[in-house]
Amino acid sequence: MAGWVEDSDRIGAGLTNFTGLSAFPLTPFADDRVDEPAFIGMVERLAQAGVDSITALGSTGSYAYLDPAERSRVAELAVRHAGPVPVFVGVGALRTSQVLANLACAEEAGAAGVLLAPMTYQPLTNDDVFELFRTVSERSALPVIVYDNPGTTHFCFTPELYARIAELPGIASIKIPGVPLEPERARAHIAGIRAVIPEHITIGVSGDAFAATGLNAGCDAWYSVIGGTLPEAALTITRAAQQGRNTDAIAESERLAPLWGLFTEFGGSLRVVAAIAEYLGIAPPRCLPLPIQGLTSDERARVAGVIDTLGLA
Repeated sequence: MAGWVEDSDRIGAGLTNFTGLSAFPLTPFADDRVDEPAFIGMVERLAQAGVDSITALGSTGSYAYLDPAERSRVAELAVRHAGPVPVFVGVGALRTSQVLANLACAEEAGAAGVLLAPMTYQPLTNDDVFELFRTVSERSALPVIVYDNPGTTHFCFTPELYARIAELPGIASIKIPGVPLEPERARAHIAGIRAVIPEHITIGVSGDAFAATGLNAGCDAWYSVIGGTLPEAALTITRAAQQGRNTDAIAESERLAPLWGLFTEFGGSLRVVAAIAEYLGIAPPRCLPLPIQGLTSDERARVAGVIDTLGLA
């Protein structure tokens, strides 16, 4: 690995790469193997759409289901086919040694940064998580995105832990869960996080239904599930918020409310986004890694109907 570097060497990247729309593509499977042509097509499609960055091997990319060789290959393909668009690579794993191995592969692939979630089987303490981020930040020159996703990791960050991790070298961004939908409460929530982290670290909202509110409330980035499959729709919201057209951003998000409703009804975004990608023909049928079955035929028809009604096909 490149080894420890001065944090000032990485601050510039934190202020540029870690803003705007970061699109999270699926890692499509066919016959229990990564469908490389489909994945390449997704990455090239995102680059052509003009997203600000691409995050491979996030939760939408099913990173936890891939073995080390598959993860290395996906990272390589993402960087190779993204053109000038910076690529961040998820490196989370159960053991620190596995995280470091994934980190080395991300470096070798040419990633612009890494996304790190505190994966676990046994419950983690704040000290466990801090030591994980400390080890990674000291072992690599790559900027690190703190991945706060309690829905999948079952670990909840506190503002105090944000502050502690944010003092480590190389921390570039914090990906937070969805914000309150009431604008004043959202602004207060973001301000509270901003108050405990250094100025150079960006804050990125996740939870697509909350993105417009989060961006309007002061988030620098949107780490987007839907952006990985429907980048134009996500860019419409992102650019409106970036240009100060807050009402337009909210209006476009509200227009997509039937889609957000499907995320809630079907237990999260992954199965819905996979069904969309399959309907659009950019992923093979039943593209999720087993044992995840995906949606039923009736549920897929519901998804297709919403996509058609919203004009997203």
